[in-house]
Amino acid sequence: MSKRAYNFNAGPAALPLEVLQQAQAELVDYKGIGMSIMEISHRSKEYDAVHAEAQELFKELLNIPDGYKVLFLQGGASTQFAMVPMNLLSGGKVAHYVHTGSWANKAIKEAKLFGEVAIAASSKDSEFTHVPDLSNLSLGSDAAYLHITSNETIGGIQYKQYPATGSVPLVADMSSDILCRPIDVSQFGLIYAGAQKNLGPSGVTVVILREDLAKEAPESLPTMMRYATHVEGDSLYNTPPVFSVYMVGLVLKWIKSNGGLAAMEQSNEAKTKLIYDAIDASGGFYRGVAAQSSRSTMNITFRMADEEMEKRFLQEAAAQGFVGLKGHRSVGGLRASTYNAVPFEACRALAEFMVDFQKRSG
Repeated sequence: MSKRAYNFNAGPAALPLEVLQQAQAELVDYKGIGMSIMEISHRSKEYDAVHAEAQELFKELLNIPDGYKVLFLQGGASTQFAMVPMNLLSGGKVAHYVHTGSWANKAIKEAKLFGEVAIAASSKDSEFTHVPDLSNLSLGSDAAYLHITSNETIGGIQYKQYPATGSVPLVADMSSDILCRPIDVSQFGLIYAGAQKNLGPSGVTVVILREDLAKEAPESLPTMMRYATHVEGDSLYNTPPVFSVYMVGLVLKWIKSNGGLAAMEQSNEAKTKLIYDAIDASGGFYRGVAAQSSRSTMNITFRMADEEMEKRFLQEAAAQGFVGLKGHRSVGGLRASTYNAVPFEACRALAEFMVDFQKRSG
């Protein structure tokens, strides 16, 4: 096999090589049944085993307590932006959101279509370079839920700890940092995550839902937009994204075999330290975008003196096999996405390239 690229794409993103190789080996003939996993019925015993195992691995890796349901839905996090308020924002209640950047803003806009929304905290004043301090957060008795975006892929900021919300359900978009570290799921009423960053290929969205919240939805909601529909149908009310769920299952097994979430956290911190150190030791040649207290271990955002220098950096990096280092089109700059599956060696190679580029250009 030819040398694989150093893949720093923000999503769809890197997958573990071992997972891709196993999927390749099973693609045409899954476990000797003479068919691909993409060809079988979602009602078959073969897919039922894949589906159930993926759910159980989520419960095991995240230590999910009783009373929660793992759902495999479609439509990405963007559909969850609407499903959350549709199901949880009842009349007379207020949805509270923490505004931390582009993805939080999209969620806020959708919620406003369905009811009253309050901004509980915002980092807009710093151009979303930090996560707001929520230690003194106060939510009224009319609060339906508090919504946070645990990691902003565009700004490169991430929560280091989650707010205590008492009896108010905490809802989190964890699309870009789910399973990067251990968390206490009991803090949350609902967690959702598109798979294409840290879980697998695009096509499936994981929802971890406290089951009592599924009963909150008004009866007028369309069937497919009700969490209760998918809880009752075990995510099989309609045809699920079979191949994507299968791939998520393989990724979950890879995480487990590599030490679980504690090991993922240790690995991610070590990987990103290489790149942040290259930024911090550059004397201003590279400038980190996120405040140090909010730096993400999933998306490292940085700038250089001017766009021409950044353009040359990207061109030379591409020639060396680095992919996906261009910042989001809405903000420009540079970004390295270092999800679970990005190898330590790729991060080391990038850090070395950055030091060398500075020597040649600084």
